[in-house]
Amino acid sequence: MLNQITSLSRNGLKDWYLQRVSAYVLLLYVIFLISYIVGHHPISFAAWYALFHHTVIKAVTVLALLSLIAHAWVGIWTVLTDYVTCKCGRLTLITLMIMAFVVYFVWAIEILWG
Repeated sequence: MLNQITSLSRNGLKDWYLQRVSAYVLLLYVIFLISYIVGHHPISFAAWYALFHHTVIKAVTVLALLSLIAHAWVGIWTVLTDYVTCKCGRLTLITLMIMAFVVYFVWAIEILWG
């Protein structure tokens, strides 16, 4: 029952697909950032600020962050359900991970949009 509650899609194939799609989103985001840094070498604070001042870049960054959270969640959930056999321990670790993801997401939103 706990595995069904904490699984992202309650379907292994959908979780696998979500992890692959999120990996591609992250890859494209990292390629974009690296190309921007190389194109603006040496990178300055003004150039970095100008990049993240655009609403489109902020939205793409939020998408990349959500992809990172989804990707990490599927991986962590898989490891926890495979290797942590104590239900109480697994629930505690899953709860801590959810709390960490929420805190990191809110913090990132505050940095980007604040």
